[in-house]
Amino acid sequence: MPRKGMRSICFSPKTISFLSSPRSSPSRLPLPPTPLRSEWMAEQIIENASSLIMKWNPETSAYANVTSLFYENRREAMQFIKCVNNLQKVMHSIVSEDSTHHRLVQAQNLMQIAMKRLQKEFYQILSMNRAHLDPESMSTRSSRTSRSSISDFEDDISPEDDVRAASDSISEVEQVSSIAMADLKAIAECMTAAGYAKECVNVYKVVRKSIIDEGIYRLGVERISSSRINKMDWVALDMRIKNWLEAIKIAMKTLFFGERFLCDHVFAVSESIRESCFSEISKEGAILLFGFPELVAKSKKPSSPDKMFRVLDMYTAISQNWIEIESIFSFESTSPVRTQALSSLVKLSESIYSMLSHFESSVQKHSSKALVPGGGVHSLTSNAMNYLSLLADYSNVLTDIISDWPPPTKSSLPESYFDSPDSDDPPAAAISTRFAWLVLYLLCKLDGKAKYYKDVSLSYLFLANNLQHVVFKVRTSNLQYLLGEDWIVKHETKVGQFAANYERLAWGKVFASLPENPTAEISPEEAKETFKRFNISFDEACRKQSACVVADPKLQDEIKGSIRRKITPVYREFYEKHRSSVGGQRGVGVFVKYAPEDVENCLSHLFFGTVDSGSSVSTSTTSSRLRQLA
Repeated sequence: MPRKGMRSICFSPKTISFLSSPRSSPSRLPLPPTPLRSEWMAEQIIENASSLIMKWNPETSAYANVTSLFYENRREAMQFIKCVNNLQKVMHSIVSEDSTHHRLVQAQNLMQIAMKRLQKEFYQILSMNRAHLDPESMSTRSSRTSRSSISDFEDDISPEDDVRAASDSISEVEQVSSIAMADLKAIAECMTAAGYAKECVNVYKVVRKSIIDEGIYRLGVERISSSRINKMDWVALDMRIKNWLEAIKIAMKTLFFGERFLCDHVFAVSESIRESCFSEISKEGAILLFGFPELVAKSKKPSSPDKMFRVLDMYTAISQNWIEIESIFSFESTSPVRTQALSSLVKLSESIYSMLSHFESSVQKHSSKALVPGGGVHSLTSNAMNYLSLLADYSNVLTDIISDWPPPTKSSLPESYFDSPDSDDPPAAAISTRFAWLVLYLLCKLDGKAKYYKDVSLSYLFLANNLQHVVFKVRTSNLQYLLGEDWIVKHETKVGQFAANYERLAWGKVFASLPENPTAEISPEEAKETFKRFNISFDEACRKQSACVVADPKLQDEIKGSIRRKITPVYREFYEKHRSSVGGQRGVGVFVKYAPEDVENCLSHLFFGTVDSGSSVSTSTTSSRLRQLA
């Protein structure tokens, strides 16, 4: 019955004035007493409800059996729900006044028919709109509507108003999902109010759980045992981890977030129902998702650098989504999901600590005495620094992980290793100290390996090469922020000191063979002796040092430049001043082996790790030039 008509009945005069003459208003009849009037209203509501409910009774109407009420005539569907709500109120009223009233049985039968109809409609809307109610669509809608506003929808906003407001700003596809959501919410509220929440919830759980389970399966997340993981080779396990890293992004941003959004909307009328539905639908899949990292962390496969970074990736994925995990799975009944996610974080953290300890131990225990040809960069240096520079990319995560670990014994480290950037944050200081400790392990081990070289100059070149590589990796990675600029400058200075020691020991005889004043007047015999000493020392130095390696271009240029500045200018002046004093063409060929250009050429070919066989070529070239100049 229209609300206006109801109001006119309820507020009509209770009695007719005794002063008025019956004849003065012969057409007006007195209304029945109040109890009769209430009964009459109840009968009107029951009759109106009966007319519409029986029209859509699938057991008595072939049309109703094959047609969807909400799809066929949505306005009539809303009227159907209003009739059911009015019927429910009348039933409460009748029970409170007369529980044996003959209309109560009829009303109860109508209610059961209506509930079956709505249950069927609820299932059809969920099933027919799977594509429009998928988690991705829900998560897109939720970006425009906060979860709090969804949970707090006002009761006086009708489904038509909700859809009409949404249709002004969304696409056609989203309008369909808006209509479906509004209809589901209207049905859920009606069935809950009528005491049929269980039937409604059961339908919702069956349909929506299948969607979540299918989503989890499509994301490649499956139940797997720890024994099976232990039997996998690393390639297979690595592929599963990569797949999981992609899966958690979609699951958190779309799958679970969208389902929570829809569940909160449809069952906004009851928090307990929302909790029950969402928990049963999502808990199993979520625990499966967050349980995988724990299995990987606990696996007994040999530690490898790749595993460390995959474990760090998984830790990062969970920690970055922690706010969403707590928000989406905020119900008490979904606490096992939060517990599983936290457990995985703890196990991942323990695994990371174990692998870091293994790395420290492997550096300390590296016992190979094999020498790197030419004093080049040791494989231990390159591997360790690649590992540490990549590890530094996870410094924010590691700060959280190692803040509770016992720090290394500071007294065993030089003070210079703690000149990291000033920080008032203890965890930040802890991570800097830990990395300084790891680098020190490496440098100490390299210092020990340098002692295996019998040629002391080569041991210094080895130290210069390896420390330069360490400094380069620090400066070109996030290690620079952990160790600090002072650390870098001090160790760059140390590289220079190692290079200077190499230069002094490897080329000292060559430097000493040249006179302090190359243009001073000396006898031909003294000039011959000087050329002879230079030839011998330079030949020997070039022969030994031609096999040396300096991989870093900057360091190579610095060492070559320093040697060149100490030899070439002095030799050139001496050569130009005294070349002609050693005798004729024959004397020049015997005593003057190198022209200045040949010295430059020999020096330019140093540090590429190949033995220079060009001495004879240099000699013949020099002789040719000297004959031309004679």
